[in-house]
Amino acid sequence: MMPSSPPALHTSHLHSLPLLARGKVRDNYAVGTDRILMVATDRISAFDVIMDDPIPGKGVLLTQMALFWFDKLQAICPNHLTGETPESVVQPDEVEQVRGRSMLVRRLHPVPIEAVVRGYLAGSGWQEYQATQTVCGVPLPAGLSNAARLPEPIYTPAAKAAVGAHDENITYERTVQMVGPERAARIRDLSLALYRSAAQFALTRGLIIADTKFEFGLAADGSLVLMDEVLTPDSSRYWPVEGYEEALAAGANPPSFDKQFLRDWLEHAQIDGKPWNKTPPPPRLPREVIEKTAEKYREALQRLMG
Repeated sequence: MMPSSPPALHTSHLHSLPLLARGKVRDNYAVGTDRILMVATDRISAFDVIMDDPIPGKGVLLTQMALFWFDKLQAICPNHLTGETPESVVQPDEVEQVRGRSMLVRRLHPVPIEAVVRGYLAGSGWQEYQATQTVCGVPLPAGLSNAARLPEPIYTPAAKAAVGAHDENITYERTVQMVGPERAARIRDLSLALYRSAAQFALTRGLIIADTKFEFGLAADGSLVLMDEVLTPDSSRYWPVEGYEEALAAGANPPSFDKQFLRDWLEHAQIDGKPWNKTPPPPRLPREVIEKTAEKYREALQRLMG
């Protein structure tokens, strides 16, 4: 059964807990010294700019999808969930801000690597492949087309950037320099195993996971723990199985269950009669763009959870 969505929440304001950080989507609060309350707001960003208009229910949908995947993948890698209810650490007047859209998690030491896995040729990867027959420096066979499935999923890490900045693609050798050979290999191998398991399951629900990114933290004993969000439309490229072969044959991008609809609209948006230059402030979003974007996120979760 789908969770009911509370009113749109652009920014949370919890007076009972210290605010640690506001990201593009999540507001993180300290719970003692060993836990964090992650509140998924309804904010949405595109081109690394946070929109002024929220997408109602988005934070709830992201949280439900992340919880679904954390549960399904926990046999491959432990995750940061504590198992405690978020409502238990806030005051009664704050419960509505966290209900359904929050996770109470262990406080970890973040590994500064975006663990990106690509199973299909898409986006910037397709652009690079056309020029060099590589993706993030990884050589690929000749003759692949846009949206083609890769012979094997590839690991293409990136260095995490501050809010408002682009993550930077880096080589596997650079990750070895950053975290050591053993940990770098463990992150790579875990990421590929997580992707393969998730992609295989998603296909049974009529969904293709073209690519995704994982984030890991270190527990006190040095072990790797899956953290942040996992396999949401904000961190992954989801395509419906139906229509994929037709798009592939045409060399076109398959329709996606993410914010691509918003990005496409923004490419033609104007402010004061001039094209938006992809820097703050963003244009205001019309109702139909907000509703269509929310619909994409809802359909992804409905398909996944059956």
